[in-house]
Amino acid sequence: MASDDKLRRKKALDMDEVVKMFIDSMKISAGLNTQRVFEAWDKASHAAHYTLNKFYRDGTLFVTISSSMIRNQLYFQQADIIAEMNRILKEDNLFTKDDPRVGYVTKIVLK
Repeated sequence: MASDDKLRRKKALDMDEVVKMFIDSMKISAGLNTQRVFEAWDKASHAAHYTLNKFYRDGTLFVTISSSMIRNQLYFQQADIIAEMNRILKEDNLFTKDDPRVGYVTKIVLK
């Protein structure tokens, strides 16, 4: 009977579940979320080539842009870029949506 317990199958987990468990156990969700925010910026703004530096804190993304003309264009598109970034993050399976340290983007500061 004891050998039957050892041979019992365990519930199979989806790869998404395994990855989320790994992220939680390693406590890397904040760093991973930050990287996902940076990637969302590159996709939503189409300004990765002009982006010199990115920094994220408390819902605010600080971005240094190399071209004043591009920075000015991005300034007027901020609301659309934020909406697009958050849409990208909502669809991202690796983005931990309930992490209190790094969440969705609420503001962009262009330098």
